[in-house]
Amino acid sequence: MCNYIHTMLNPNTKQMSKDLNKTLAVIQTKLKAKKSSYNSFGKYYFRKAEDILEAVKPFLMEHSVSVTLNEHITSVDPVPMLLVTAILSDGDNQITATAMVGVDLNQKGMQTSQQFGAASTYGKKYALGNLFLIDDTEDADATSKGGNSNAIVKKAITKDQMVKAAAFIAGGGSVEDIKGKYILTAAQEKTLANG
Repeated sequence: MCNYIHTMLNPNTKQMSKDLNKTLAVIQTKLKAKKSSYNSFGKYYFRKAEDILEAVKPFLMEHSVSVTLNEHITSVDPVPMLLVTAILSDGDNQITATAMVGVDLNQKGMQTSQQFGAASTYGKKYALGNLFLIDDTEDADATSKGGNSNAIVKKAITKDQMVKAAAFIAGGGSVEDIKGKYILTAAQEKTLANG
């Protein structure tokens, strides 16, 4: 799977683009998308694209932004590949994140339309996850045999996430909000606190 984030800026609205980046940082930091579905075979909870979309809806009117999803087939040989793009827009500027997924045409028990639908759903989930920094790697929910199915597992903050965290703090956010989502070293915490 190929993933990337891209920002499209209107050159006449640089301040608006800064505002859109701050808005994205706020959403990334505060968004809580619960895992509402259960895999009885693997005995773990997981989230779907619908869970992410439902969690992001309250932010849309509050920040005057919209989220849309686009997808198209990029190749068909050796397998069909779907490029799914999640777009955050303020009407003038947009920030996009993508996910590329293959369509498994050999999946037993599914018609072709279902195979494309499954790939589309998977791609949407990962494009939204890339845009809103939702890490869906195996965590305590996937490995625990009971306990709190909505446990929050914090990961170490990456370099790209540090840049977004700094923008969030510059827009009025707090280091405590960042620490609620990521593990920070003392040096990283100091860097964010000093702006």
